[in-house]
Amino acid sequence: MKYLLAAASLIAMGACSQQGQVYKSYFGEAGGLVDSGNFGNANMHNSLVMTGERTYVHDLANRFSNEVLSTVNFAFNSAELDAGARDTLREQAHWIKQFPEVRFRVYGHTDLVGSAAYNRRLGQARANAVVNYLVSHGISRSRLEAVVSYGETQPLVVTQGRERRNRRTVTEVTGFVGSHPIVMDGKYAEVVYREYIKSAEPVSTIQMVEKGGEVTSGSE
Repeated sequence: MKYLLAAASLIAMGACSQQGQVYKSYFGEAGGLVDSGNFGNANMHNSLVMTGERTYVHDLANRFSNEVLSTVNFAFNSAELDAGARDTLREQAHWIKQFPEVRFRVYGHTDLVGSAAYNRRLGQARANAVVNYLVSHGISRSRLEAVVSYGETQPLVVTQGRERRNRRTVTEVTGFVGSHPIVMDGKYAEVVYREYIKSAEPVSTIQMVEKGGEVTSGSE
């Protein structure tokens, strides 16, 4: 008999627990009991993979970081671009101009000296300085998707003292300009290797003469 009573108690407790969950669900969004904040991410990931955008963005991001310096550094408590930073950003601007279909994001960082709130503002000022420089060199502000400040939260070197390597901005590829007519239209090779494709086009005799080139027999 006592076993039957114990089983009945467990069933009753389970029913109460389920009723409590159902009852609480009326006061939140549908699915709130099981959604940890990542609901829909799997579908978004699958969509990016199916269209190819995730792979393309990854490849372009690797190429950008391999071909130009993506990081610039700053003096202590400063958002001013020094000569080295300007040189790096000129290279970034030149690379970005080759790919009008691509969006970028600039992340601002600081060292650990000072309050968290102040460093967030300083990181933002540094990211703004980089964006403004890129815009001044012909990059559309609409292609710079966002300016993000991480402040002191992501140091490269964990130290409470002044550390130049932590005082930085990082420019990264984040995606494609959705309104561009050739994006995700099976023309990724043209996006990445546009200059190579252009250089392979046949040159007419008239073009060669105009450029001062030597015309040989058999040329068009």
